[in-house]
Amino acid sequence: MSGLGELNLSGAPDGPGAPDGPGAPDGPGTPEGLGAPSRPGAPDGLGSPAGLGFRDGRPWPGTDHRRTADARAAGNRTPSTPRRASADPVKTLMDRHRALCERAVDPLEIAAGLEARGITDRTAAARFRHRDVFSLAEEMYARTPRDGDTQPARPTAQAAPRARAAWVVLALLPGALCAATVAGLRLTHGQPRLITAVAGVLAVILATRAAVRRGPLATPGRRPLAGLSTWWLAGYALLGEGLLRTALAGGPDGLPTGTAHGPWPVTTAPFLALTLACAPAAWTAHLFTAGARRTLTASRGLDDFATAVRPLLLGTLALFLAVLAALLTAAGAALGEPAAHPQALTLGALLLLARLLAAHGFAHASTLALTATAMAQATALALLFAARLPGGDALAAPTEALVTAWGPAAVPTVTCGVGAVTLLVHATRRLTKASAHARTEPAC
Repeated sequence: MSGLGELNLSGAPDGPGAPDGPGAPDGPGTPEGLGAPSRPGAPDGLGSPAGLGFRDGRPWPGTDHRRTADARAAGNRTPSTPRRASADPVKTLMDRHRALCERAVDPLEIAAGLEARGITDRTAAARFRHRDVFSLAEEMYARTPRDGDTQPARPTAQAAPRARAAWVVLALLPGALCAATVAGLRLTHGQPRLITAVAGVLAVILATRAAVRRGPLATPGRRPLAGLSTWWLAGYALLGEGLLRTALAGGPDGLPTGTAHGPWPVTTAPFLALTLACAPAAWTAHLFTAGARRTLTASRGLDDFATAVRPLLLGTLALFLAVLAALLTAAGAALGEPAAHPQALTLGALLLLARLLAAHGFAHASTLALTATAMAQATALALLFAARLPGGDALAAPTEALVTAWGPAAVPTVTCGVGAVTLLVHATRRLTKASAHARTEPAC
């Protein structure tokens, strides 16, 4: 007889505590222990229907169904093989940066490239078991196969880039042409003076462009750097302060005549000193590049390199400003004009830092700083002329307040000073990285 009302023919009591006997169901109360088979052919263990918490494939009354289901699933699960981590993380890194390793001429170039990709000394120690990025780069360079190489190259002191006659001559050319133009303006009058001024300005512009496209001040690919903004700043040094003075007095009443006493005064001393400073700027940039490369060879960590290059950068800027101050004093004395030290020194610092950043691949920040400074100076002048419109008297208040407090020199000094400080802070972060001095193509 079958069905739910099936009789217990053995006469033994049924239930969890029933004694063993023929027909007695297996379960937790059986002496055989857990997971004993309840019928022929049933598998043992937690995964069987007669295992823990089950009777004839059904759970015992009062059993936690969720736990028993988990136990059955665990019994049927096949042990999985754990995923093995990469046994050689350096090899994985080399595969990821294969192009960098193959074209590198020494381990220093690999170290600079790794830093540019965000790998620091801490990363090298934690993930690659090297004390710093330089040690990691040495292993990567040694393990990179190269045709004909039997011994890996060791970092040696890089020869400082030598000053080439071509860029030395080009750096001297703007100052020489500007001095010749100033002399011509002092010796001519009338229309010849106008022709001399126009020809001289064009010659200085072309010579300056040639000077910054070669040598240590050249940008990668010789791309121009905010040309319009740069020439606005230089033009303000020549004509801006005179225009500001005459605009405050209700002028100008005429065009510039090339002298400091005309209706639109011209300040030639700072402009002449800045053009003469092209040569010191190129030379100090050359010294900074050579010193940074020597420091890169001697350093054993990115932090050590940054610590050593930061005073080198500040010393380069201080040396250039000292030479520029001497040129301003000499030009002012020779021409009988004010030397305009605050305006010219802040402008010189701004231009040098912008060029250094651009020459090492950070032209975007330089362009932003030069453009913002030029726009600030243009706005200060435009507000004075906009205030002459009906009801626009209040527009001139910011410029008039600044000039009243510190004089007309405050406009170029403040604008260029803010730009120079901004670029200096940026340069101390960017130019102190090894990646900024990776040897790619000779620039000097």
